[in-house]
Amino acid sequence: MTIKKLSANKVFAGWHKQYSHQSKVLNCNMRFAVYLPPQVEKGQKVPVLYWLSGLTCTDENFMQKAGAQGIAAELGVALVVPDTSPRGEDVADDEGYDLGQGAGFYLNATQTPWDAHYHMYDYIVSELPELIEANFPVTDKRAIAGHSMGGLGALVIALRNPERYTSVSAFSPISNPMNCPWGQKAFSAYLGDDKQQWSNYDASELMRKATQFVPALVDQGEADDFLTEQLKPELLVAAGKASGYPLELNLHPGYDHSYYFIASFIEQHLRFHATHLS
Repeated sequence: MTIKKLSANKVFAGWHKQYSHQSKVLNCNMRFAVYLPPQVEKGQKVPVLYWLSGLTCTDENFMQKAGAQGIAAELGVALVVPDTSPRGEDVADDEGYDLGQGAGFYLNATQTPWDAHYHMYDYIVSELPELIEANFPVTDKRAIAGHSMGGLGALVIALRNPERYTSVSAFSPISNPMNCPWGQKAFSAYLGDDKQQWSNYDASELMRKATQFVPALVDQGEADDFLTEQLKPELLVAAGKASGYPLELNLHPGYDHSYYFIASFIEQHLRFHATHLS
């Protein structure tokens, strides 16, 4: 799989780089970012934390705003950040910010016209890690994290593939998309009317039925404008209690849905993952 380097910036003695490649899974050209910590230049292979961003975001939001590189450099963890959806003139889109390009929801679409490109689940689980492990000095130890729509994606992917990830974390995840407007709009478009298909991409539904566990950390701001209508963390907590899932959920007064919140607590998440990656 050929990758093309788009940019490179040295940061905290490591390197932040952007690449593009032709994705067979998504049938379009994709972009991703990678932070390689300084241990790599000393000949070490390092584990990887995959970060999934939220609605309207690209790979750049997390890399530019979260302030994660310094801690990743200390811990010796690579960061890999894909885009949030397929992109391109021939890729289906929608006028709303919460559907189409920028809003892939990390699922495999089954409905026309979305099924031609929108297979972000397969891309994150299979194609992207294969590409990363073939082209960069990393180990096969992986953790996964994300924010909002990406928090949902990270939880779903870890819950469905517990053997592939050492740990999972999320900021402000869409905890029960089957029962919120964002999820219902996206699932109806991408998956049709089959609620069984919907449940395959619902973190609360999956956690409630889980029998294999991946340590999970979730942080949620109590001043988040989307808390009550869209995010519903209390339903994720209830699902975790039902299955005995090792979920830690922390509520933070005054914090909202922005990257100010993520930057405030990203260090705790990275140290959480490093403990399990090591």
